[in-house]
Amino acid sequence: MDTREQALRVGGRRIRVSNTDRVLYPSTATTKGDVIAYYRAIAKTMLPHCRDRPATRKRWPDGVGPDGRGDSFFQKNLGGSAPDWVRTADIQHRDHVNTYPLVNDEATLVWLAQLASLEIHVPQWRFDASGRPGRPDRLVFDLDPGEGVPLAQCARVAFLLRDLLRASGLTAVPVTSGSSGIHLYAALDGTLTSDEASSTAHEFARSLEADHPDQITGSMKRSLRPGRVFVDWSQNSAAKTTVAPYSLRGRIRPTVAAPRTWRELASPHLRQLEYREVLRRVEKRGDPLAALL
Repeated sequence: MDTREQALRVGGRRIRVSNTDRVLYPSTATTKGDVIAYYRAIAKTMLPHCRDRPATRKRWPDGVGPDGRGDSFFQKNLGGSAPDWVRTADIQHRDHVNTYPLVNDEATLVWLAQLASLEIHVPQWRFDASGRPGRPDRLVFDLDPGEGVPLAQCARVAFLLRDLLRASGLTAVPVTSGSSGIHLYAALDGTLTSDEASSTAHEFARSLEADHPDQITGSMKRSLRPGRVFVDWSQNSAAKTTVAPYSLRGRIRPTVAAPRTWRELASPHLRQLEYREVLRRVEKRGDPLAALL
């Protein structure tokens, strides 16, 4: 293992990185250096989807392991080792205050990658100019396949949900989650509170379940999920997060939460994408999720 340190100059910031040869994804021999390089390359595309949103990180200091079950932990609070140039904002929780980093620039993204923060999770709202939590600017649905449900069935549900949203004047963009399912995003105009957005999303999930009870559930009961797609509407809550578009995932292979086109979603060969594929796609085709910004 390479224990030497080196300094990177990113956006005028000096970032000390170490152990860049450490393998974080054994199945593909993907190193921490590869992870840092990916986040540098995708930063221009990813940052607009994260800007001014409090970032919860999921870290794998020793990598995901050969079976994808390596030790990991979520980190919400900034921590004492953060550079003083990282932008932050506070959230008052029930009995404490957490200071969160805002992933607003490439340097912050690289610093998080140095800490093996493979996944970055953000809410559907941003802090406003006064530093207060704002109203949500997007709606999200997590289409989670139950036991025995293939990705293609999730895609069929995504099309059904797209049509429901379109009938309500909302344009949806799909994201293969990098895990097992599909996320759907739709832009909001800022008039709904998080509670109202969550209730609206719940109504869409109920409508789908009512029309397709054998294929879809919007219930939180895990016993109802085998053989069905769970339409998780709850991530619209102000207190919840979703893995950020273009974030890596802590799976066996270095997959990414990758925005896709509807044409891709209709393909019988649909699958989750890995980080090198995502970089090639963005370079060639741009960002399918840019329409939400």
